[in-house]
Amino acid sequence: MLDIQGLTVHYGGVQAVKGIGLQVRERELVCLIGCNGAGKTTTLKAIAGLQPFQATQALLDGQHDLSRMPAHARLKHGLALVPEGRGVFTRMSIEENLDLGAGIRTDKADIENDKEHWYTMFPRLKERRKQLAGTLSGGEQQMLAIARALMGRPRCLLLDEPSMGLAPIMVEKIFDVVRTIHQQGMTVLLVEQNAHIALQIADRAYVMDSGLIDIEGQAADLIHDPRIRQAYLGEQSTSV
Repeated sequence: MLDIQGLTVHYGGVQAVKGIGLQVRERELVCLIGCNGAGKTTTLKAIAGLQPFQATQALLDGQHDLSRMPAHARLKHGLALVPEGRGVFTRMSIEENLDLGAGIRTDKADIENDKEHWYTMFPRLKERRKQLAGTLSGGEQQMLAIARALMGRPRCLLLDEPSMGLAPIMVEKIFDVVRTIHQQGMTVLLVEQNAHIALQIADRAYVMDSGLIDIEGQAADLIHDPRIRQAYLGEQSTSV
């Protein structure tokens, strides 16, 4: 579904992403982990169309060239972003946020059905559907941001740091939802600093360091890799 090769991103004179390559197959959950400043969010912004980039190849579905596609057109081709920091419209209600998520659609009956579906998955949102998004807790806003993106009926969901700033119990709930939508067939590219939980739910993983892909492989293997366990899972080296 995503085939990115030679992706390079600059901020002024600084090269933040240095020619990386990554792939996400249909129905996969792939995570991109690494320390702060590694280039993870920049990579996701480039794929979503929010950050200019250069690439030798940047294809969606093997045919749509992302380098030639404006950000607003990507959702029509099935690509949606849940941004870092949630990005909900704080002065609008939960319901209005969800309606905006479906803004490219014209199938009104199905939009209402989808809204009820996501209200079932996020019952807190249903209880507060007329409440302003800015009055929600951080975890509730994250639920809303995910549901809003899903209202566009994407086939590939880009998730940027969904656990950031949330209490452990809310992190668990958010990732239960991510796991569920993936099991229902959604393709997911997840950027996440919480390497432990990301590797637990992902099929494959890329480890990013200083703008480069340092390690890649099956998530089930990487979670046992001594390099990953020491650098990202908080384990101490046993060497003397």
